[in-house]
Amino acid sequence: MIQFLSTLPRNLIACFRGRRLAWHAMAIFFTFVLVASGCDWRYFLWTRSPTLWAWSIPSAPIGGLVPLALPLVLLALGRLRKSAVITTAGWAIGQAEAIGGIVAAAYKAVTGRVHPSHGLGPDISHGFRFGFLRGGLFWGWPSSHTIIAFAMAAAVFTLFPRRRWLGFLAVAYALYIGVGVSMTIHWLSDFVAGAVIGTLVGSVAGKAFLSDRCEPGLTVGPEVTRTRGRARTPVT
Repeated sequence: MIQFLSTLPRNLIACFRGRRLAWHAMAIFFTFVLVASGCDWRYFLWTRSPTLWAWSIPSAPIGGLVPLALPLVLLALGRLRKSAVITTAGWAIGQAEAIGGIVAAAYKAVTGRVHPSHGLGPDISHGFRFGFLRGGLFWGWPSSHTIIAFAMAAAVFTLFPRRRWLGFLAVAYALYIGVGVSMTIHWLSDFVAGAVIGTLVGSVAGKAFLSDRCEPGLTVGPEVTRTRGRARTPVT
């Protein structure tokens, strides 16, 4: 808990520092291209299929429940098994989700993008209400479901470098959430921007938790790694 709270402001700021600003610029650029080219609207029209709707509608509730449950499950499991590895993963993933939610809310507060309607109508994919809280904190660009899902996936990839199957499983989950909400409550560009920003957030949080636990020059691998004068089992 102490590491989670003490490093959260630092890692949040780190997401907007130096070369990492290029990730935000990339998300904005992709959004501009998809909106200006009409791809957002064409994607919306293409995904009005009842079959796609039935497949994608669970993505919103799943994308809201899993981020709440996963860190708690990992923390409880880590305590039961007395595993610093699992406990660290729980705190790191939880922090990645928290930072992702903060970043998403900050962007939504100033962009105020209109969400797609449930039925066909005029093209509203260009609808941004720039200002402050003109669209609230929970609706708009980018997709917070997608940012949080990809933050989780990137954190898992970073924390478990020798168990890529966990990372691929996390990415598959993130893709389902992102693509699913892009067919229901978000535009395609909301998903694309969320994936870019979420990947950045998750990698920052994951690397920070590893660097705080590992001595410089040591590699996190399958062997036991020494940290700060004691032995521990690394995150693998």
